[in-house]
Amino acid sequence: MNNTELVRAIRQLEEEKGLGTDVLVEAIEAALLSAYKKNFGAAAQNIRVEVDRATGEQHVYSVRTIVDAVNDPNTEVPLEEAQTWDPESRVGDIVEVEVTPKDFGRIAAQTAKQVIVQRIREAERDMVYKEFRDREGDIVTGTVQRVERRNVYMDLGRIEAVLPPTEQVPREGYRQNDRVKAYVVEVKQGTRGPQIVVSRTHPGLLKRLFELEVPEIYEGIVEIKAIAREAGARSKVAVVSRDRNVDAVGACVGPKGSRVQSIVDELRGEKIDIVPWAADQVTFVGSALSPAKVIRVEVTEETKTALVIVPDNQLSLAIGKEGQNARLAAKLTGWRIDIKSESQIKELEARKIFADLPAEEPAPAGDAPQPAEVASPAHQPAPEAVEPAPPDRVEEKTAAE
Repeated sequence: MNNTELVRAIRQLEEEKGLGTDVLVEAIEAALLSAYKKNFGAAAQNIRVEVDRATGEQHVYSVRTIVDAVNDPNTEVPLEEAQTWDPESRVGDIVEVEVTPKDFGRIAAQTAKQVIVQRIREAERDMVYKEFRDREGDIVTGTVQRVERRNVYMDLGRIEAVLPPTEQVPREGYRQNDRVKAYVVEVKQGTRGPQIVVSRTHPGLLKRLFELEVPEIYEGIVEIKAIAREAGARSKVAVVSRDRNVDAVGACVGPKGSRVQSIVDELRGEKIDIVPWAADQVTFVGSALSPAKVIRVEVTEETKTALVIVPDNQLSLAIGKEGQNARLAAKLTGWRIDIKSESQIKELEARKIFADLPAEEPAPAGDAPQPAEVASPAHQPAPEAVEPAPPDRVEEKTAAE
């Protein structure tokens, strides 16, 4: 490795790897220092190596202390010799003495090459880590490389990301060379370089996809207030417009549903309900149960519970398959939602009226006993209504912005 080759290598690596000259030169100086210590052993105490950035020349300096009598020539220099370089030198001063061997370049070349490659690799890893560290909470597109032990490894270009089983949508399959969008959950520095964990189930993925597809969201005209998601099945998104002339729901749906359909396709068929957000909780809870129609909503602030009354033919739609619609509405609003049909409410109200009637006064003791009356069917008590269990309250995975 002569000086010309060294300068050429620095310039080539700077162009190919995007590393700064200072980073490369520091790596080379560390490599040469390692090579010098390996070849010169005890004589390599307090050594500094310097590489000229313009010419590539290598210089080795020994840092020594000026003394009257030398005990260790590797760390000390006599005052008389020091004053030949600098007449103002004094005992106790620190000086650098060049000790570059004539054949240093040949001796150090092989060892230096290995260390240089290692340091450059470390510098590249550090650069990649810094680049992706700021992308936590962002969306990335990668190509599936392989699947090992249920972990999906994706190529992001300069680095590999892992999609663990807990962040995969159960019904999705991942094949080699598939292009997949994912949400960056975590970026950490490991012993083998940066480790990037991505997700396909995180609500943030849905939020970022809307930002990419809907210009009004990206520009801040429309805001996503809350997201509730059951990955792979159904999601609910609450949106509000900051411009009276812009319909928030319409902007997200797009012309003929094109915008939301693009997101549905990316999520491989996951259904998405877009509902208008409202500061009034009664209105918001009613909207959150879309597509079901709601007659009225009664809220109890103390327990953060909402009683929702729907038409009889809308009860199953409001609850949803296995309670999914009600459960997502509870996640979206943060309220515990109890859904009743009109008939159930009427039965409850009628039962309450009968319960509040005054009891009959007992007949006087001297009166003859009256024959018992047979209650007519109209006076029979109403059968007990079967009430749907309220959905469990589930916290959102991320706070809505």
